Amino acid sequence: MVPHLVTALTGPINELEQRILDSMPAIERWFRLEWMEHTPPFYSSVDIRNAGFKLAPVDTNLYPNGWHNLTKETLPLAVQAAQAAIEKICPEARNLLVIPENHSTNTFYLTNVAQLVRIFQMAGLNVRVGSIDPAIKSPKKIELPNGETVCLEPVVRSRRRLGLKNFDPCTILLNNDLSAGTPGILEDLYEQYLLPPLHAGWSVRRKSKHFRSYEDLSKRFGKLLGIDPWLIHPMFSHAEGVNLDQGKGLDELASHCDALLTKIRRKYKEYGINEKPFVIVKPENGTNGVGVVTVRDVKDLQALASKPRAGRSAAGSSALIDEVIVQEGVLTRERVHDGVAEPVVYMMDRYVVGGFYRVHAGRSIDESLDSPGASHIPLAFSESVHLPQPGAKPGASAPNRFYMYGVVGRLAMVAAAYELEATDPEAEVYA
Repeated sequence: MVPHLVTALTGPINELEQRILDSMPAIERWFRLEWMEHTPPFYSSVDIRNAGFKLAPVDTNLYPNGWHNLTKETLPLAVQAAQAAIEKICPEARNLLVIPENHSTNTFYLTNVAQLVRIFQMAGLNVRVGSIDPAIKSPKKIELPNGETVCLEPVVRSRRRLGLKNFDPCTILLNNDLSAGTPGILEDLYEQYLLPPLHAGWSVRRKSKHFRSYEDLSKRFGKLLGIDPWLIHPMFSHAEGVNLDQGKGLDELASHCDALLTKIRRKYKEYGINEKPFVIVKPENGTNGVGVVTVRDVKDLQALASKPRAGRSAAGSSALIDEVIVQEGVLTRERVHDGVAEPVVYMMDRYVVGGFYRVHAGRSIDESLDSPGASHIPLAFSESVHLPQPGAKPGASAPNRFYMYGVVGRLAMVAAAYELEATDPEAEVYA
């Protein structure tokens, strides 16, 4: 089940792997104590980059799709995690309503929805799919590429509850990242659990807040392991008033890029790393790789601004408006077959339940792989993440490397828990 990897697992990443394996009891206790004090996101996925000299998360999604890309062998893990999550929130839960994104014609996305339905049905719930897309006015069955069907039904809003005709759920699972804003139909629900909460959506979330939480945690975690937190953390900064299409905020953005590139060069010199530093500029909110730009030199910004919009969109980016995060670029040394690859770790409640390699043969090691043309090859987490091999030679064991991915993914999940607590509007009211 392990994909054919052509990565040379040598150098500092082996030392980090060994340190993580040696510290496994302390690491698991650390996570256990964190979850005693904080509530994990209901589900999440984390994009990770392995540069060979550092291993860091670069994005955390609190409305993960792509569940259909996990192996069948991981399904029992996901079902157990779903049961644990639901029991904690609503032990008497009977009916679950899944609300997907509005792009009802995207059958690959809907295959992911069908997989979520399967997971929660096997967890013991009656599950139906309710669309908030105004175009869905009656039940609509859609054929999927794998031969299955998914039925989208129009949601019905009563005074204070949301459901379907003859279906009143106590729990509502959003698989819609709310990047277009928070629909009023989802607000002010009475005695219904909305998972994740509305403030987890991209209309509220900001990536810099997440990575600020992650930075603080990486310092504490680094102290636990006795490592430089930079080895597991991408440096970043935040810029406002930026619009490449209109040429606005370029000086401000250039200043942030230049300062961060200087910091990266200093770190590379400290560790004897012979690579060209780069930064990634991307919108503060939103997902799916839209608007991501690689900057290797501040002169690149002027060149990008002078290009027509269509040209940049073809290259995998789009308008960068208002707020952006400038993030340390982390190379990926992973390759699967002939393509550059990065691991994506999937979690439900506090548990790692699977993952896949995002592979893109048309991209280089310093570019975003989350773009058209990417493929997905499942990781064998069912046999690996919970069964690392402590005696194996560093760099020789795929299970050990997958365990390391799971540790970094869970660390990002803890950061998301802190982030959600800090932005919870109800917590502010009652503080």
